[in-house]
Amino acid sequence: MNTLFDKIWDKHVVQIVEDGPTQLYIDRLYCHEVTSPQAFDGMRARGLKCFRPKQIFCMPDHNTPTHDQDKPIADPVSKKQVDTLSRNAAEFGLTHYGMMDKNNGIIHVVGPEKGLSLPGMTIVCGDSHTSTHGAMGAVAFGIGTSEVEMVMASQCILQQKPKSMRISINGKLGKGVTAKDVALYLMAQLTTSGATGYFVEYAGDVVKIMSMEGRLTLCNLSIEMGARGGFIAPDETTFAYLKGREYAPKGEDWEKAVAYWKTLKSGEDAVFDKELVFNAEDIEPRITYGTNPGMGIGISECIPDIESIDDAGKASFQKALKYMNFTPGEKLAGHPIDYVFLGACTNGRIEDFRAFASIVKGRRKAENVVAWLVPGSWAVDSQIRQEGIDKILETAGFEIRQPGCSACLAMNDDKVPAGKYSVSTSNRNFEGRQGPGARTILASPLTAAAAAITGKITDPREFL
Repeated sequence: MNTLFDKIWDKHVVQIVEDGPTQLYIDRLYCHEVTSPQAFDGMRARGLKCFRPKQIFCMPDHNTPTHDQDKPIADPVSKKQVDTLSRNAAEFGLTHYGMMDKNNGIIHVVGPEKGLSLPGMTIVCGDSHTSTHGAMGAVAFGIGTSEVEMVMASQCILQQKPKSMRISINGKLGKGVTAKDVALYLMAQLTTSGATGYFVEYAGDVVKIMSMEGRLTLCNLSIEMGARGGFIAPDETTFAYLKGREYAPKGEDWEKAVAYWKTLKSGEDAVFDKELVFNAEDIEPRITYGTNPGMGIGISECIPDIESIDDAGKASFQKALKYMNFTPGEKLAGHPIDYVFLGACTNGRIEDFRAFASIVKGRRKAENVVAWLVPGSWAVDSQIRQEGIDKILETAGFEIRQPGCSACLAMNDDKVPAGKYSVSTSNRNFEGRQGPGARTILASPLTAAAAAITGKITDPREFL
């Protein structure tokens, strides 16, 4: 019996090149402003039009400022990239959600919330975190700019078929443990290369009861284990999330779609290239201490001692700790921090803002903390206001910024200064990721909220 990955992949095969890659049909291409300009230039140089323009959706997110979006972008590079995407989309007849458009936001937040990402689809974007859309039960992965051009021209891509892995998390998560903590735990167990060459299916008790927002977070971080992508079989949670969304099927088409989506699961006797099983009870709220997302610990734990690191990893371990100004064996709970970032395609959804607000409600932001709270889309921003979350946050001393990738990768104005510590709900903590010399500690929205009100790394369970 085939795995779910096999089912979706095989249904999209156009042809198999002998001793070469597979030509795979792509249902949806997303384009943002950073990885698309050369693809459009290539199309123009070859005198080509987009083969299936209705399957392509464009929006700026990486370079967009998170304040004064109604005014011209001050940074000339950012302005050029955002303007170029707008012009290219118009010239090639593609749907474009520009800045201040009510449909705009981070592309990996907007796709699912508009029902553009659906079960059984193949989805690509020139962005590694395209794996996010796998939460819908889709095969979704990031591609390079030359491949973006290939999809524009043919709605197909040449790909080697990855191996399959199933990761099951069984049992029940403890208090204050979120999907982000599960992902950070898996990265520490597998390391940042442990899933290289694989497409990961997430399963087990924890995933079954996880909300769609949680599943989107989990799949988003698959790439940080080295995986080609990650996904979850669609179920009643998926269908309930999608029903009534703008691009989801309607009426009879909805019934037909759900009937098909219910077949999208791995068979009882499906054989995976690799199977891993983890225990939910082993996971507590997590934080990172180093310069890759796999260098993480439980919040009550200490940074590992140098003796516990294998010889091959000692040099990079020491280099990371030097950059972060931490020491082996140090306990991080109680360590002062300077910045808190809530947002990104990892944790910029409504559930993340609800979680953050649940901790800060009735409390005040610490004086020493600069906090950037950035919704993943205008739709999330609207929901925050409908639910009164904005009032809770404002009363606690926080302000909500405008949608965009923001401080996740510092391609915009939101840069953490050199040497400052940032507790961030984003996906990467590489050297300089949030700004030259910035020190990033990855965490969940609950842990970020606890840090924002105490001014230091704090176990969120103290407030639950």
